[in-house]
Amino acid sequence: MPSVNLESSELIILTGMSGAGRTTAARALEDLGWFVIDNIPPSLLLEALELASRSSDIQKVAVVVDTRSRSLFAQLSSVLADLSPRVGSVTIVFLEATDESLVRRFESSRRPHPLQKDEGARDHRIIDGLAREREILGDIRAVADLVIDTTSLNVHDLRRRIEAAFDSDEESDFHITVLSFGFKYGIPVDADMVADVRFLPNPYWDEQLRPLTGQDPAVAVSVLEREGAGDFLTHFQELLGTMREGYLREGKRLVTVAVGCTGGKHRSVAMTEKLAKMLREKGLQATVFHRDLGRE
Repeated sequence: MPSVNLESSELIILTGMSGAGRTTAARALEDLGWFVIDNIPPSLLLEALELASRSSDIQKVAVVVDTRSRSLFAQLSSVLADLSPRVGSVTIVFLEATDESLVRRFESSRRPHPLQKDEGARDHRIIDGLAREREILGDIRAVADLVIDTTSLNVHDLRRRIEAAFDSDEESDFHITVLSFGFKYGIPVDADMVADVRFLPNPYWDEQLRPLTGQDPAVAVSVLEREGAGDFLTHFQELLGTMREGYLREGKRLVTVAVGCTGGKHRSVAMTEKLAKMLREKGLQATVFHRDLGRE
């Protein structure tokens, strides 16, 4: 059977930690029109993509590849190296979460971790399976185009993150997710860049503004009119524009920028909304996500 021209095909490799939400992400992609294949050995990737591409109505394929394929997973890097030059675009999406949250999820589902009885696991506990899995996934995590930390995300939040990255009718070579967060809840591990806006006065100390959020006009005005806010946004937007070309040369089209304040309710939310608006006005595709809003 002759080989198929895959230059017009789009491929997503969906991988990451067990329990981090791969099923939810796969369903979200399926709802967006992607043809999703779950748990395929890496060696069959090319054959599966060619088979799908022979159908005139399948151009976007998402494949879930993870450590359930055991020793076969080690072939993924070499398969992708051979496949990438032939395919129109290849995007690696990696889902992760903290060990604590993953252990809770496995215990609540009463299912064992797929690697906790692996030869590399010492005591056959869930935490040992997770340690073994992180070791195996280290190389693919390092080259992922989009990393999503699902520790504090529910299924609806994760769907929104996937939709933000892949649900667009616009042809764009570069997509920025601008994420607000609170430092007291931890720095997002999936951020490519982190900005700290705690240099601005905190609206929390204004009793009238305290119950509001950065999405409310009164808070937004209070934050954005402070000395330094405008300069920060201008310079940060220019920096992202400068870095865009470098990211594209390195094949990175999905970038997550995190903007943090103390609690993720006022300053970071207002600054994130404004930054995303400025980026869109410059012709960049930007989506907003507020990680900690409503968490208090």
